[in-house]
Amino acid sequence: MGIEDAPQEVRDRIVDKQTKAHQVQVLIAAQKFIKALVARAVVHDQSKFEEPEASLFNKYGPKLAKTTYGSDKYKQFLVELKPALDHHYAENRHHPEHFENGINGMNLIDLVEMFCDWAAATLRHDDGDLAKSVQINSDRFGLSDQLTEILKNSVSIFVGKD
Repeated sequence: MGIEDAPQEVRDRIVDKQTKAHQVQVLIAAQKFIKALVARAVVHDQSKFEEPEASLFNKYGPKLAKTTYGSDKYKQFLVELKPALDHHYAENRHHPEHFENGINGMNLIDLVEMFCDWAAATLRHDDGDLAKSVQINSDRFGLSDQLTEILKNSVSIFVGKD
């Protein structure tokens, strides 16, 4: 006698238990992801507090904040920041530059931290715009159309429309 021969009421209880077990497994997986993401957020950009990054970011941070992200002036400041940026990218895996193969080397935690970083960075600029940053960075890092659309679909989480 198999499960298909059991009364409907018994089959329904089995399915309910299986569904509840699945819900618990999804919760456990989500908690692991959240724990990893929170751990990453706690130490986010910690390298900026030490040399060779600290003095250059202290000098150029205010200048960058007064420029439009992606503008020629912004790009010039990045050139001047290169020694700090090279170190920063080497130390922080939420930047595509950390990986030899760019964003393709990232895992999902890296990707979420990167997107949160972009969202927070827009708040430093008077004219910050996360949707515009997604497009600029999509071009900059050669993101696939699919990933770009996923990131665009996620902008509303940060701008209060979701």
